[in-house]
Amino acid sequence: MELNKTIYETEMQVRPDDIDMFQHVHSAKYIDYVLAARYDQMERCYGNPMQEYIEKGLGWVVNSCTINFKRALKLGDKMLTRTQLESVHNTSVRVNFSIINKATQKTCSDGHFDYTLIDLKSGRAQLIPEWVLERYSLT
Repeated sequence: MELNKTIYETEMQVRPDDIDMFQHVHSAKYIDYVLAARYDQMERCYGNPMQEYIEKGLGWVVNSCTINFKRALKLGDKMLTRTQLESVHNTSVRVNFSIINKATQKTCSDGHFDYTLIDLKSGRAQLIPEWVLERYSLT
């Protein structure tokens, strides 16, 4: 299987509740931005909506993430959250990301997330089904 490594993009805007006491986006909000972008991109770009997983008793959970903070986002900034599927393993995927300030085109943060596919009832890792692999491939 040849993996689809296309970079997909979702535009968002910093909201007032994203701001911390230092008047920039709180570090934890960057996780929310990536998760929201993946939710959008899985349906819009891969034809792989989260609702379909839930209906089949499956879900993706964050196993680990690495975030490099480079520049602050501030109230009202528009950002482009870009993600790219890096690798697929038996029960997990690695997704690279970058968050770009739309006005300056400068990277505010980047890194990667490791997601594990789980059975929603047991909470245990599940092998990634063939139908998912097909949607993540170029063929």
